[in-house]
Amino acid sequence: MTKDKESITRSFCFVYILTLIVGTIIQFSDESEFAVDMSKMKLTHVPKDLSPKTKVLDISQNYISKLHISDISYLLGLEVLTLSYNRLQCLDFSIFKFNQDLEYLDLSHNQLQKTSCHLIRSLKHLDLSFNDFDVLPICKEFGNLTQLNFLGLSGTRLRQLDLLPIAHLHLSHILLDLEGYYAKESETESLQILNTKILHLVFHPNQLFSVQVNISVNSLRCLQLTNIKLNNDNCQILIKFLSELIRGPTLLNFTLKHVETTWKCLVRVFQFLWPKPVEYLNIYNLIIVESIDEEDFTYSKTALKALKIEHVTNRVFIYSQTVLYTFFSEMNIMMLTLSDTPFIHMLCPQTSSTFKFLNFTQNVFTDSVFQNCSKLVRLETLILRKNKLKGLYNIGLMTKHMTSLEILDVSWNSLEYDRHDGNCTWGGSIVVLNLSSNILTDSVFRCLPPKVKVLDLYDNQIRSIPKLIMKLEALQELNVASNSLAHLPDCGAFSSLSVLIIDHNSISNPSADFFHSCQKIRSIRAGNNPFQCTCELREFIQNIGQVSSEVVEGWPDSYKCDNPESYKGTPLKDFHVSQLSCNTALLLVTIGVTVLVLTVTVTALCMYFDLPWYLRMVCQWTQTRHRARNLPLEELQRTLQFHAFISYSEHDSAWVKNELVPYLEKEDLRICLHERNFVPGKSIVENIINCIEKSYKSIFVLSPNFVQSEWCHYELYFAHHNLFHEGSNNLILILLEPIPQNCIPSKYHKLKALMTQRTYLEWPKEKSKHGLFWANIRAAFNMKLTLIAENNNAETYKKSGNSI
Repeated sequence: MTKDKESITRSFCFVYILTLIVGTIIQFSDESEFAVDMSKMKLTHVPKDLSPKTKVLDISQNYISKLHISDISYLLGLEVLTLSYNRLQCLDFSIFKFNQDLEYLDLSHNQLQKTSCHLIRSLKHLDLSFNDFDVLPICKEFGNLTQLNFLGLSGTRLRQLDLLPIAHLHLSHILLDLEGYYAKESETESLQILNTKILHLVFHPNQLFSVQVNISVNSLRCLQLTNIKLNNDNCQILIKFLSELIRGPTLLNFTLKHVETTWKCLVRVFQFLWPKPVEYLNIYNLIIVESIDEEDFTYSKTALKALKIEHVTNRVFIYSQTVLYTFFSEMNIMMLTLSDTPFIHMLCPQTSSTFKFLNFTQNVFTDSVFQNCSKLVRLETLILRKNKLKGLYNIGLMTKHMTSLEILDVSWNSLEYDRHDGNCTWGGSIVVLNLSSNILTDSVFRCLPPKVKVLDLYDNQIRSIPKLIMKLEALQELNVASNSLAHLPDCGAFSSLSVLIIDHNSISNPSADFFHSCQKIRSIRAGNNPFQCTCELREFIQNIGQVSSEVVEGWPDSYKCDNPESYKGTPLKDFHVSQLSCNTALLLVTIGVTVLVLTVTVTALCMYFDLPWYLRMVCQWTQTRHRARNLPLEELQRTLQFHAFISYSEHDSAWVKNELVPYLEKEDLRICLHERNFVPGKSIVENIINCIEKSYKSIFVLSPNFVQSEWCHYELYFAHHNLFHEGSNNLILILLEPIPQNCIPSKYHKLKALMTQRTYLEWPKEKSKHGLFWANIRAAFNMKLTLIAENNNAETYKKSGNSI
């Protein structure tokens, strides 16, 4: 988000170090099958059970004091060997003669005093620093290391021609350990380092800087000095030492690490470097001692572009803050970084400043910094991370006169905004604003630069994005992750929004309309929210599933259900619920249509099978049985009174009365007919049931007319029911006229069944066959009717006949 120009320049040396020193390790670390790490295992010798395929071997920080050729000769593919921090005292490089692929060899931090010169030509990185060599361990065979990029050396004495054997090599990085260096005060030694881009010199950490060596280097781009301890007396020794190194015009980057100095000496060093060609000056771990007083300093024309000072310890407790802050505020450079220092303020420059980049991370600045400052008109980037800033309104006022300010980082403070503070005033050119890790609430959206394009509100206390806020039409990137937002924002106020980061919030039911209102979105990260997997989420899942995975970052791994408990941990892409169960209106319509179809179907089936007819029949039967149960027991004692009950259609009554009845009665059979035997006052159904039950047989005269008579079918139904109830064979079917099957209504399925299953008598048209017909009738009555109280019953019969 921040264009840290200084980091680019500082990393000039770092790029070389990272690429040349660590690059080879990284290359082979990916092949974990061939990498062996046995560091910090208290080994006293190299293990014998290593795989012959080993390419990377780390046995650093052990107790190994000697190497034998048999230790590594079988590792023919070995490319990286780290032996630092052991107890090696001498080393014969010939033990590596079988390791022709060895490129990286680290022997630093041992106790080496001498080595042989049988080197492997494939070496690219050789580190012999921090050992006990008296002189630099260089011999003529080093000149054959044509692929060498990094060389680490150590020695207590320096000779001018020590590095002559490698003068023709173009090294990228030389590390020279001078912690044990000593020389007589009256002597000045010389060392010529012909070709290297990076030179790193390490001195004794607890001794005052006293190295009087003339070191000359060709094509030096980066110089780093570590462990510099200065006072006002030996300050000139360092300046003289530097004057030899910085003579050439190619040195761009100068770094000092672990520096202890007086303020006066530090100012003198700055004054020495100011007119030099150094463009980037870095100081890490600076300790200021003794006193801080005003010193003369001339801000002459300088090539210096960037000054970075990180981690300052001030052991001067009483001093003039104006002296300290003025020294830095008046610098005529473009980039200044003062981070992790005890500074509580920074003065506004007295004249129009050249600063384009200011980084004051991790200080103790308050809201008063740069208030009413109109001299920073060229400032483009201002970083005030990890300070003591509290009022967002005051931060806006601070930028009022910074007309060129584009990037502002005030993250990791305690900023808040109260709408009662009034309308915020911001510098009109701010396009990148970092407000992350503060205590801002929803009201922050009423106090933002109008032209901001990138806004970072990560880790605040925002619960919602108000709808009635100032329109940020230029806003393209918005980070509101790790807040307490419950909904995705509406892009009505952010018409140009293309990147949204809103993960780790409280969004449970994101709006399905988000992608419709935010059509310019090309990247959204909304995972790790407590999604509630219900019907409301269904449409959102469908919409987000249709968007490219390049747009939806983290999909589907970081999008999981949090509720209900049965779906907890289920990826949203695997959560499925039917549209029917989610749409109440559709569900009601579906149920209604289903019920309607079912009702129509049942009704049609009932009409087709004449269910109402059977229901009425069952109802009549039930009522009759119910009344029969209420009669006295003696009335229920049933005695057969008739030989036969005849059921027929009125249209067939002529045949019944002229043919059938006369013949049966001529045979002394008692016949029950409805017109003479039904009891007045009783229902027709009761009379039918009584006649059937009091008759030995039931004769049915079948014809097309019979089929059309509903009462005839009643009589047939009850007679058939009585057949199963009594367990007797009491039905006689007479087919008076043929009945086509298709003429029998569907409701007369019993009639169809009876005509199929039972034998019936067919009335012959020829008179010659009538005799056989009557003989079959007589045979059907093979039982003499026994009457109880025959006289009484006969009289009852007569009365019944007369009443009809």
